[in-house]
Amino acid sequence: MRKVCVLELFSNKRVQSFRFIREQEVDLLIDSISDSSVSSSPVDLNEKLLSLISSITCRTAFGKKFQGNEFDEGNFEEVFHEAVAVVGAFTASDFLPRVGWIIDRLTGFQGRLEKIFHHLDVFYQKVIDQHLNTKHEEDQHDILAVLLKLVEISQTEYGEVQFTQDHVKAILMNIYLAGVESSSTAITWAMAHLIKEPRVMKKVQEEIRNCIGNKGKVTEADIEQLKYLKMVVKETLRLNPPGPLLLPRETLSHFKINGYDIYPKTQLFVNIWAIGRDPDSWKFPEEFIPERFEDGSIDYKGQNFVFFPFGAGRRGCPGMNLGLTMVELALANLLYCFDWKLPNGMKEEDVDMEEMAGIVLYKKFPLKLVPVRGQ
Repeated sequence: MRKVCVLELFSNKRVQSFRFIREQEVDLLIDSISDSSVSSSPVDLNEKLLSLISSITCRTAFGKKFQGNEFDEGNFEEVFHEAVAVVGAFTASDFLPRVGWIIDRLTGFQGRLEKIFHHLDVFYQKVIDQHLNTKHEEDQHDILAVLLKLVEISQTEYGEVQFTQDHVKAILMNIYLAGVESSSTAITWAMAHLIKEPRVMKKVQEEIRNCIGNKGKVTEADIEQLKYLKMVVKETLRLNPPGPLLLPRETLSHFKINGYDIYPKTQLFVNIWAIGRDPDSWKFPEEFIPERFEDGSIDYKGQNFVFFPFGAGRRGCPGMNLGLTMVELALANLLYCFDWKLPNGMKEEDVDMEEMAGIVLYKKFPLKLVPVRGQ
């Protein structure tokens, strides 16, 4: 399935084919925030950004947005938010493989898990059925259409080794669960750091506005020119990687690290949150200083082992390019179109930066800022 994602879904060509969706949805975001800027009303950026990335992901993956009570499965975004919560929870089974499932059943966690993923399975099956019954050409350019075509090819060419609808469901679920919460959270953290650091906010806005001029909006074609914006995104991901722990790995053999015996079948977690704040690797590790990436020697590939928010090597996140594209485009337009103020007389030091642990490292308290139309 990873090969399918890398070659068919997240190639540069495929990511660029959905560029118009990303730009349309960002335009809608800016329009909705403009309404609040007229009345100087605070905007809940957590909510706005989650809705933005959800809409982009749904249109890219399914060919349409899902809102409200569509498919009779309750609020779409609430269902997926609950799924992220249960996936990221530590369970008794994680620590007591033989009897933990009994504890999880007694506490109700197992029932909660089964219920939410039953809802998701029903949802995805209905989306697949709808796609298969749709004959309109415009509905055949999303990721689901590509996957269903692979299912068709697999059934006719590969005999027993088939790519099935269950594989399609698994890939779609991974795309949504891994992409929506992490990307929206990254933009929220970036805005939180910028509102606390007026110097950095001013510098990145000047770069964007000097580069874009009076065009009215930032497009993806402009992003490569915005070097300081890219540093801001890197610094955000260093301090607040959306996934603080990389997916676990299991050891195959016995070995020693720093005198500790590591035995076969041990689950290992890489703590990229701690690596990003290691004083042996970073000067002033707790401070938000985008200039530390100025020389360009540190990229996202993880070759230097001090910065790899998307993992590294063969197990790196295949959706990295898509995620970064969404984050950079949305953040650039928020900073280009608006100046931002804290509500109710708050000061920079009043912004709470407490994190909420989980599979995604959320900002514990919503970020609410007042937009002032800047361009």
